[in-house]
Amino acid sequence: MRSYTVHLPAAARGAAPELVREGFSIGALLFGPLWLLSHRAWIPAAFDLVLGILVAALTHGGAMAALLLALAVAQGTFGNELRRWSLAWRGRQVVHVVAAPDIDSAYGRLLLLRPDLRPAVAS
Repeated sequence: MRSYTVHLPAAARGAAPELVREGFSIGALLFGPLWLLSHRAWIPAAFDLVLGILVAALTHGGAMAALLLALAVAQGTFGNELRRWSLAWRGRQVVHVVAAPDIDSAYGRLLLLRPDLRPAVAS
């Protein structure tokens, strides 16, 4: 079972919920800033890109490889947390935590808890 946090805007009624999985992200490990950009986490993506450029510019050889690998592992470890931070920054609050084997089941369980979200999820 995986856990998903459910994020909704504080004021807007009828907005679609956004679910973020807890735990490690392979996509964030492999694609870093591009993965963050695909999830509209603009500020973390910009910091991540600048940090990667600084590491590449200021180090050489094995140290650069080790630091870039450490940065990639950190991205994988904290990628979903950065998504949650970005959602909070945009005014989306965590309203529920749903446990389910996959994202589709998580949406199903969410709709059992909150039937008022059906129109937003259906669109």
